[in-house]
Amino acid sequence: MTNVAESTERTRLLNDNFRTTFVGGRILTTASVAELAIDVKARLFLAVQSYAVFTEADDPHREHDFGAVEIDGEKYFWKIDYYDLSQRGGSEDPSDPAQTTRVLTIMRADEY
Repeated sequence: MTNVAESTERTRLLNDNFRTTFVGGRILTTASVAELAIDVKARLFLAVQSYAVFTEADDPHREHDFGAVEIDGEKYFWKIDYYDLSQRGGSEDPSDPAQTTRVLTIMRADEY
């Protein structure tokens, strides 16, 4: 059992690794993002991967699990959620990759 600070730090590290590489979880997009032109989608994915502007307002738990980016004047959100391995319920411990499936969803801001 780890303390809260260690657990948060581990969760943040796992989230950053997943978001920057898209390895270690599932990536989902809404239909409107899936329908974007390939060059726009590529720029959007790169913007999510390189995101580094975490603020207290957007990241109150310091887990680096949410952000907003703008591409061609359109605002998009990304969000990481934590599920159990069956993806039927929430993870009991997001800092433990052995019992957590990370799901990163990318959507237009007006779809949130």
